[in-house]
Amino acid sequence: MANTILNVEGMSCGHCVNAIEGSVGKLKGVNSVQVDLKAGKVHVDFNEAEVNLNQISETIDDQGYDVKKASV
Repeated sequence: MANTILNVEGMSCGHCVNAIEGSVGKLKGVNSVQVDLKAGKVHVDFNEAEVNLNQISETIDDQGYDVKKASV
C-alpha cells in the first residue's frame, strides 16, 4: 500500500473536487482519494501492484488539472 500527496493546480470549486475524487476513485487499486481544495492537494492511498502514480497523475490531468509534484 502506498500513500501520496499530489500538488494540483487549477482546482477552485466543488465541481473540481467531485471530478478528481470521482475519476481517481474509479481507478482499480485506489483505496481512497481526498481533495484538499484550499491547500491545492490531493491525498491518494493506493495499491502499487494495481495502479501507479503516473496513471493517477494522468487521470487528474485528463480532468483538466495540472499535477505539479508528488510526495510519497
